[in-house]
Amino acid sequence: MPKAFEVKEVTKGFGDVKALDGVSLEAEEGRVFGLLGPNGAGKTTLVRMLSTLLRPDSGTLKILGEDVVKNPQAVRNLIGLAGQYAAVDEYLTGYENIYVTGRLYHLSHAEAKKRTNSLLERLGLSDAAKRPVRTYSGGMRRRLDLGASLVGQPKVLFLDEPTTGLDPKTRLDLWTIIRELIAQGTSILLTTQYLEEADELADTIAVMNNGKVIAQGTSDTLKAQLGGEIVEFSLDRPSDQAAALQAVKKLAKTPPNFDSATQQVRVPVHDGSKSLMGIVQELNDAKISVATLSLHQPSLDDVFLALTGSKTAPIAPTKKAKRGTR
Repeated sequence: MPKAFEVKEVTKGFGDVKALDGVSLEAEEGRVFGLLGPNGAGKTTLVRMLSTLLRPDSGTLKILGEDVVKNPQAVRNLIGLAGQYAAVDEYLTGYENIYVTGRLYHLSHAEAKKRTNSLLERLGLSDAAKRPVRTYSGGMRRRLDLGASLVGQPKVLFLDEPTTGLDPKTRLDLWTIIRELIAQGTSILLTTQYLEEADELADTIAVMNNGKVIAQGTSDTLKAQLGGEIVEFSLDRPSDQAAALQAVKKLAKTPPNFDSATQQVRVPVHDGSKSLMGIVQELNDAKISVATLSLHQPSLDDVFLALTGSKTAPIAPTKKAKRGTR
């Protein structure tokens, strides 16, 4: 059986920047494949290649067995794409945005109308269907963009950071829609800046950094690679950062790190409670005062931090999106 998508030894450069450096991935049909990585890791470049918008410098990409470079039109008939920014026309109504996209997929008038009304109902946009999109909220535009990507009933759907910047309720609504799509057999590639989103939705997760895949597996598998537990503490005096890392180093299973975003020190340890007591003693001996202290099982956040040395952060849109190929 063909894979939902296959990527083999793909490279892509932009001048002196190597966006993708020998990336190989594959995903089963009817699953959510999560792609994580800090800004500039190469996630969006890979999505644009799989959706026929960019050509690789080398390597092969296939969607359900169809070669992306050799048979781009066949691939376009199989896929849908919702990019980082809602690619909707704000001067058209919600109905018109989805209907026009359906006609571009060569649907008949009757079929495009039927699917448009069905998607508007499903996405909770029926009441706003006749309003110009310029009157829509950001969350409504996001849902409309997703509707336009679904009107062609794609077998493989690419969602490039679909919930960035959304409020918690709208994000949960989109999660529900994604689960419904999977239940209907749609295969999804999801890139996200939210670790809990990948943890919640993805069957398999790949972590990218500097254009390479540095880890891959289920959420539980990736967490198990860290093993043990995590002691986490924040400092009363930020100036104690270097001294604190040195004080707890001998009790850490792998080198401790300081998360500048949360101002916390994270220490992977083997024996949770025993190591916790030892860390408290070492900090006391070094006369380092802590504000908070906790012990917990590794999370996907801990995995990402250990692998990349940084945490992801939501990307705020900086410019208006242009309507483009889906």
